[in-house]
Amino acid sequence: MSDTARLRRYYRLHARIYDHTRWAFLFGRHGLPSALPHDLRPRRVLEVGCGTGAVLAGLARTFPQARLEGLDLSEEMLQVARRRLAPLGDRVRLKQHRFGDPDPAQEAPDLVVFSYALSMFGPAASAAIRHAASLLPTHGCVAVVDFHDTPMPWFARWMEMNHVRMQGHLLPELRRSFHPTTDRVHRAYLGLWRWLTWVGRPAPQAVRNRCTWDSSSRAADSSSVLAARNA
Repeated sequence: MSDTARLRRYYRLHARIYDHTRWAFLFGRHGLPSALPHDLRPRRVLEVGCGTGAVLAGLARTFPQARLEGLDLSEEMLQVARRRLAPLGDRVRLKQHRFGDPDPAQEAPDLVVFSYALSMFGPAASAAIRHAASLLPTHGCVAVVDFHDTPMPWFARWMEMNHVRMQGHLLPELRRSFHPTTDRVHRAYLGLWRWLTWVGRPAPQAVRNRCTWDSSSRAADSSSVLAARNA
């Protein structure tokens, strides 16, 4: 079974209980808008791994002028998101889609959000970060809240069983493609793990190169792109 298939099966089972259980360890999601630059006024917001739509709902309130798009691999999670975001009407577009795959209907975003998604991308996380940079204009932003690392090997193994990689690998990749405006690491449960809040603007070379999702990352089954959760 591929990584993508395993993730879809995992969230098929978790979709109904997701919003009732993740509050205990997915920290910082709802405070993410407050970490964004004060001058940011996005017209289009893309969330990768939008899950049940909780973060998108908050972004809709923060940026009432913006159009919103959410991608996820789990149709069951998207069904929950559609119910939650139905009052927004055609302001929001939700799609079962793997980030980085061609999507002719996708409009260029001013803000790309990953909320507890990149840590589930496995080896494809670096390609996803580069792809996000290639989509954004120079005035755009990427915003990330996610797991960072843990000093406890047993906990790292447990999280890997739940498709989460906690090896401190995201920050170096983000810093290669973006200039940070917010770069913070927080402790959870007396240091059992650390999580990060990160916001940045594209580095000049990222915009020039307009890099694409590379074939080696596809082979890794960027399963990845389910996009972990956020909500």
